[in-house]
Amino acid sequence: MANVLILGAGTWGVAIAKLLSNNSHKVTCWARNKNLINELKEKHIHPKLPNIILNNDIIFTNEFEQSFKDKDVVVYAIPSTGFREIAHNSIKFINDKQYLVSLTKGMEDKTLYTMSEILFDEIKKEKKINEKVVVLSGPTHAEEVVRELPSMIVSASSNISAAKYIQDIFMNEYFRVYTNCDVKGVEICAAFKNIIALASGIVAGLGYGDNMKAAIITRGLAEMIRVGEAVGCKKDTFYGLAGVGDMIVTATSTKSRNYNCGKLLGEGYKINDAINSIGMVVEGINFLPKAMSLKEKYNLDLPITNGVNDIVYNNMDAKYIATLLMTRSKKAE
Repeated sequence: MANVLILGAGTWGVAIAKLLSNNSHKVTCWARNKNLINELKEKHIHPKLPNIILNNDIIFTNEFEQSFKDKDVVVYAIPSTGFREIAHNSIKFINDKQYLVSLTKGMEDKTLYTMSEILFDEIKKEKKINEKVVVLSGPTHAEEVVRELPSMIVSASSNISAAKYIQDIFMNEYFRVYTNCDVKGVEICAAFKNIIALASGIVAGLGYGDNMKAAIITRGLAEMIRVGEAVGCKKDTFYGLAGVGDMIVTATSTKSRNYNCGKLLGEGYKINDAINSIGMVVEGINFLPKAMSLKEKYNLDLPITNGVNDIVYNNMDAKYIATLLMTRSKKAE
């Protein structure tokens, strides 16, 4: 049995808390939102997962420093925009025996660091040593995992023994875990597929059919691979669960925040109104500026990414952008 701390009590954090509790591990879930923690303590029901009763043995707390005591695994399940802060505040309380697991998808603004790179950066700043950093990513909607529907995910680490340990901790009859050593590739997939999900949603919002949606996903995968290869990732990673698997579910499902946000944009919503309507973090919106930075840095051809950026940040008409994509100069696939 492992003693696990989960930082973050959003839908993904509590879904993982329930999973690990089902696996007979001791689970503590931390969040700074006192009202949320009090509600979870009292009802063991998350307000955004109203039909799911969470395991009674999950401990919910606002106490930050104390929550790290005697933990074997620390799981980061927080939005990318707050990841650096929580990483910085937490590293002083970790040791080289603890496994650090990121569930967060995205990149940092100025540095273009992935979440695992932020963890390593903060570990170095604190002059500590910890090589047990693992990334978990794949086609896993929290709403399905928490209902114990069959799902698969990737445990990625440059330390393969760490990846296998986390595989053992998380895996059960409804949650299958594969290992992978291409950490950067897995994290690029996790972040970039959200942009393609936005594009797929925009297509749906415009009233276009399945043909166009399939084309956007396929050509979006080509853009994601261009980015991955530019930064030194393995191409095979993009054809696996973390890549095409996660892209399919995120770019087609009505459970996907990014797809739903894109659909609202295609229907004519302004970006702030679309985000407010979703009511939760839309990571694809946060990642767009980083994707554009990568495009410029490596001189990449990313027409779908560029089009979504124009719709979101340059207030351009979605139907006009779709027409521009369809009438680009002829080329071979």
